[in-house]
Amino acid sequence: MSKTFAALLLSSALTTSALAASPEDILAANKAAMGNWNGKKTLKVEYAYSGQGLTGTTSSLEDLQIGAFVDTYNIGPTSGASGFDGAKAWEKESSGTVTDQSGGDVVQLAISEAYQDRNLWWRADRGGAAVESLGQKADKDGKAYDVLKVTPDGGTALEAWFDPTTHLLHQTVEIQSTQTISTVYSDYAPVDGALIPKTFVVDDGSHNLQTFTLTSAKFSAPLPVSAYRKPAEDIHDFSIANGAHETTVPFRLLNNHIYADVSVNGSKPLNFIFDTGGHSIVTPETAKALGIASQGNLTSSGGGDQLATSGVTTLKTIRVGDATITDQTASVLTFQAKGVEGTDEQGMVGYEFFARFVTRFDYGQHTITFIDKKYFDPKYAGTPVPMRLYHQFPEILGSYDGIPGRFGIDTGSRMPLELNAAFVAKNNLRAKVTGGAEAMTGWGVGGPSRSFVFKGGTLKLAGVTIEHPLTMISLDKGGAGAAEAFPNNVGGGVLKRFVVTFDYGHSTMYLKPFEGLHSDIDTFDRSGMWINAVPEGFKVIDITKGGPAEAAGLAKDDIITAIDGKASADFFLPDLREEWRNWKPGTIVKLSVKGKGDVKVTLRDLI
Repeated sequence: MSKTFAALLLSSALTTSALAASPEDILAANKAAMGNWNGKKTLKVEYAYSGQGLTGTTSSLEDLQIGAFVDTYNIGPTSGASGFDGAKAWEKESSGTVTDQSGGDVVQLAISEAYQDRNLWWRADRGGAAVESLGQKADKDGKAYDVLKVTPDGGTALEAWFDPTTHLLHQTVEIQSTQTISTVYSDYAPVDGALIPKTFVVDDGSHNLQTFTLTSAKFSAPLPVSAYRKPAEDIHDFSIANGAHETTVPFRLLNNHIYADVSVNGSKPLNFIFDTGGHSIVTPETAKALGIASQGNLTSSGGGDQLATSGVTTLKTIRVGDATITDQTASVLTFQAKGVEGTDEQGMVGYEFFARFVTRFDYGQHTITFIDKKYFDPKYAGTPVPMRLYHQFPEILGSYDGIPGRFGIDTGSRMPLELNAAFVAKNNLRAKVTGGAEAMTGWGVGGPSRSFVFKGGTLKLAGVTIEHPLTMISLDKGGAGAAEAFPNNVGGGVLKRFVVTFDYGHSTMYLKPFEGLHSDIDTFDRSGMWINAVPEGFKVIDITKGGPAEAAGLAKDDIITAIDGKASADFFLPDLREEWRNWKPGTIVKLSVKGKGDVKVTLRDLI
């Protein structure tokens, strides 16, 4: 009965160990306790939702014979659905687009959800799942439960905690995306002779509890498979002014990120980042300035180890050049700490905009073009690269040094190629790398990220080969870089070699190299430190062990007030970072440091 409603259902659990009954005894007792499920074909359940500062309703339609389902939600200003027809997964996200889902862990989670819906663990063969005892574990109140680890064939592993007295399922614990999800079931009641929990509570690890209370449940005859298949998409909330076929705007490439002017609800131009790994976002400061009200307190995650919280709102218009989308649900979220980028990030343009047009990022000309899908001609777009979606994140099947892998295409990442920690561990890649350095390499919704940086091998994305890109192995303990479900990440440091075109409607990305590449392709910081902008100048956030900054006597939290005799306020942080990547090894940079006087840093290669 555990349900995944987009990114809303998330949680965690804890833990001791002891002796428990055998899996056979536990599951037999559970089957006997759950009443009469024999011959049940279809179940429709509806719930009242309360949590994360929002209220609403959810429902699930479950085929108990073939393992198909449709989950829907209407929570606050958001609504959507996800489904599985027994073979293919799909998703209708809040802005209305409907997509096939085959990236990340979406299909595996769907298989596990269908497995639980059907109670396949009651079968003699356990429905093809691997089932093992984890002994007994205690909840936060010290009560012990019999715990099984269940791994459905083709699905994700989950822990199932059974009450040793009532033999009813108490909770499930499952990794979904970047988080560990705990769902606690209670107040079982009979429906047509079968017991169903009237309440379940989801905890996303932040203790931001979400409560689902049963309002109706009904068993019925089987429905055709078509009831569970991807519905047709019907959206009419986008346009290009004056019936034009396309519109082009300039962008600013800062820290390998794309920034351009955006108007929200008719506002003056605002500085937004354009992120294929993200969604429509306005910062709390932007929302306040525009008089935009926010609801809720949702959990968000991304790059970095930490969780963040966000509200949701509805934007009347988002306009880029002559392209406009209307009536869009958006997050109200601080997605970057102050001073990290050196530019005032006022919001984000993400999937919702890109999916409604064919979107072209020309890193050579520094332009973004939105093209009416009806008039897009791929003839000169470059090499086609098939892509699929992990929720709304584009994912490519490719390889690194001949090893097959999944690669997310992320214009919102400053990094070149980041290898996921699980991918690295599975293929023992760290042991094969000589040379390199550990350093802070990025900053996302979840805070700062650390990586081991080195000159990489060969990256292949379908018919496109990138030789020896600067490569980073994520050292994060949480977030996207550590989650097995997430792909390796191809960011702006690689993408800026190309004109990149996204055709979401045909699940294709196009890559076209251009002449005259950027000067800092595959270069890495030669100063050995990460700095952020603060009112007094630049603050040292991290020092690379054995690097030039450490050798010069700099330390974390030092404040740099001047550089080569010029006040820090006269420098633009993205330009300074680029210079420290590009200036020749041996270049001496004189820094005036608060409390230390002048410090000389001799730039050198760390990679």
